[in-house]
Amino acid sequence: MPKTKAIERNIAIELMRVTEAAAMAAAPYMGRAQKEASDGAAVEAMRATLNSIDMDGIVVIGEGLKDEAPMLYIGEHIGNGNPPMVDIAVDPIEGTRPLARGLPGSIATVALAGRGAMLQVPQEVVYMNKLAVGPIGKGLMDITAAPSRNLNILARVKGVPVEELTVAALDRPRNEALIEEARSTGARIKLLNDGDVAGAMASALPGESDVDIYLGIGGSPEAILAACAIKGLGGDMQAQFWYRDDSEREAARNAGFTEGHVYSIDELVSGDDIFFAATGITGGELLKPVRYFADQVMTHSLIIRSRSGTMRWVEAHHDAGKQRQFALE
Repeated sequence: MPKTKAIERNIAIELMRVTEAAAMAAAPYMGRAQKEASDGAAVEAMRATLNSIDMDGIVVIGEGLKDEAPMLYIGEHIGNGNPPMVDIAVDPIEGTRPLARGLPGSIATVALAGRGAMLQVPQEVVYMNKLAVGPIGKGLMDITAAPSRNLNILARVKGVPVEELTVAALDRPRNEALIEEARSTGARIKLLNDGDVAGAMASALPGESDVDIYLGIGGSPEAILAACAIKGLGGDMQAQFWYRDDSEREAARNAGFTEGHVYSIDELVSGDDIFFAATGITGGELLKPVRYFADQVMTHSLIIRSRSGTMRWVEAHHDAGKQRQFALE
């Protein structure tokens, strides 16, 4: 993968404006069972704000075939065309289902890195198997090994019994065998109804989360977004394509991908200047939801820059009257 050019300015605050806009556009749909309408509102708010930023961006990770929703599509040019030249990964609503049902677990996310930095996953390959840990487990894990091997090593370097570790995984049939094997070690299991990006990120946020390791099969686009955040947090991640059928395997092969290859975090996203932003919509373990008051809207965001290793939690107060464009018509 070619070396990417460093981004000279800190664009993290500008990306936070993007996720704030998407979150405030989507939040009025909470509990209304209108997945496509909420996604459309978030996409348009995100696109408009991205296009106001000084950058020459291309969407390389967008909403995929899995959701069949309005997209910031792969290959779409974003920004006003000025430097820097960057790759963009977006998920205007990670967790459309909890948003539609009025449940926690919905956030807006965006990541940015130099041109050519992000692995461009074939849209046909919906899922990847993933393993994510914080800085203490960096370089020690093996996604191809049994969970017991990784959990025992992680417990040793953390200086705790395996029984004190918490494993996060999406609660899906495809993860049942892995969950049961991890449970057999005595480790605690945290099953996630939704929140693939947030769940993986939680493993790299000691002090903010009780998750020690994230395991299992989830969305391919979400793998790249999570890798951007985890790299900025100094953690580690590995991933492999997981195919539902032979047509997906063939699509990956035709695109030049090697079957069974384990992608390191540096293959998922290269370079040392990566930006990530997320804003809570219905919130969850890491981020508070959008909240409404008589004269203001409050948002809660996380922004990360890998070059400085800086993580910022931002609670923003927005004038409610000036946010009416994000409300339901």
